[in-house]
Amino acid sequence: MSSNALPNNLPESLPVVSVSDNSTELAEVQAVIACGPFTDTWESLVSYQAPLWYRDAKFGVFLHWGVFSVPAFGNEWYSRNMYLEGSPEFDHHVETYGPQREFGYKDFIPSFTMQNFDPNEWAALFRRAGAQFVVPVAEHHDGFAMYDTARSRWSAAKMGPQRDVFGDLGAAVGEAWMVFGASTHRAEHWFFMNGGARFDSDVLNPATIDFYGPAQREETAPNERFLEDWLLRCLEIIDLYRPQILYFDWWIETRAFQPYVRKPAAYYYNRAAEWGREVVINYKWKAFAEGSAVYDIERGSMGGIRSDAWQNDTSVSRSSWSWVEGHEYKSIDELVAELIDTVSKNGTLMLNVGPKPDGTIPAEEQALLEGVGQWLSRNGEAIFGTRPWSAAAEGPTELVVGSFVDAASPDYTSEDMRFTTRTDVTGDFVYAILLAEPADGVARVKSFSSGFSLLGRPIREVTVLGVRGPVEWSRSAASLDVVLPERRPLACGPVIKIFLEPEPLRPRTDFLHG
Repeated sequence: MSSNALPNNLPESLPVVSVSDNSTELAEVQAVIACGPFTDTWESLVSYQAPLWYRDAKFGVFLHWGVFSVPAFGNEWYSRNMYLEGSPEFDHHVETYGPQREFGYKDFIPSFTMQNFDPNEWAALFRRAGAQFVVPVAEHHDGFAMYDTARSRWSAAKMGPQRDVFGDLGAAVGEAWMVFGASTHRAEHWFFMNGGARFDSDVLNPATIDFYGPAQREETAPNERFLEDWLLRCLEIIDLYRPQILYFDWWIETRAFQPYVRKPAAYYYNRAAEWGREVVINYKWKAFAEGSAVYDIERGSMGGIRSDAWQNDTSVSRSSWSWVEGHEYKSIDELVAELIDTVSKNGTLMLNVGPKPDGTIPAEEQALLEGVGQWLSRNGEAIFGTRPWSAAAEGPTELVVGSFVDAASPDYTSEDMRFTTRTDVTGDFVYAILLAEPADGVARVKSFSSGFSLLGRPIREVTVLGVRGPVEWSRSAASLDVVLPERRPLACGPVIKIFLEPEPLRPRTDFLHG
């Protein structure tokens, strides 16, 4: 296909959408912000509180889908790297498809059909996985919108699948009683295709500048036109689909975005107040003021308990967020351990899968989701609706903390465990979640020993989740020892549940009479 031709399912009669004059839309934005209850100042936005449904949810599914799943090489940054001379993607592209001036990224769009996409089937899978919310990418760095945008002709609704796959999935997720969210990665599009502007490629073709552009240098700040378009695309997603989670990727932290990021937050929170819904914004690094939204760590872990709710977004694969050939998948034990560790520190895990271009989720990724779901079916009460205990962890294995720390799996032992707690109408409970199965069949929890005062109250009952009836246990100054009954093996190790005696009621003093 010639670089000067448009994809065969983008009719030339489909006009370029002008985004040069945004004055009317921006006035409407200011009107929503002016109505309150939030204003676009950090002083106002830090009064935000994460909703109870999110704090209780603990686990959701993330989806990286898009045109990049067609070449299925490298990772979801293929649209950038295929134009960077000297990169593996560049060489692969030339060898497989020919020079970029003859076959560019846009030319993958006709093969991105999603012909086997069944949103209800996806939603059923996510329910079986135990997900409480689902967050698909609305638009990634490549600039191809997965939703029905009015601000561009380059969308799944107008070409490729020629279907509002984003909206269809949202409807299915809602019908399945999960919360629907959206992630936007549009900010990085300012520079994302700029490699193609350095040599003879289709990125320089004026007929497709509305897709590939701006393709400016990374060192330059986005101009007002781009920033306004970024803002209005964010708000378009909010108004069209009413997502209850809005996830932002990293580049909005840069200086040029700082006058703008407060506006979608105030607009979103105010719109949510109109809808009668509570919502969540996820941000990375220092893009938002502390307390104004929910902090997110990518492929990471906290060193301890964070007082505010936070999120770890990670993937079933180490090698890519999107579908590629030859994934390096994590094990089910590793994924469950990530969930356990995150929740013990007051976090929520958002686990990514990457669908294929035909609209199916790879069998390997379905199996990993099903494995998480099986573990949660037995042990979910130690996860959902829990809060951090006095201590998050016990054990000898040192965990690397921060972002992008999942290159290797920690080698956990049965001495490694995480703790959660719950208080409900039936009483107070503490859970010890072992990260490996004890070889001798005995779980030993030092933090529950009589030599420590962390429990604070006597133990009424000890049980093992998934086991009916009493278990044999003893408590010494060194540890609480639980003999583990036989049970169907699942990921990681057993979950020990402690039912605490109630707080003794002190007699009231009669201050009324002399």
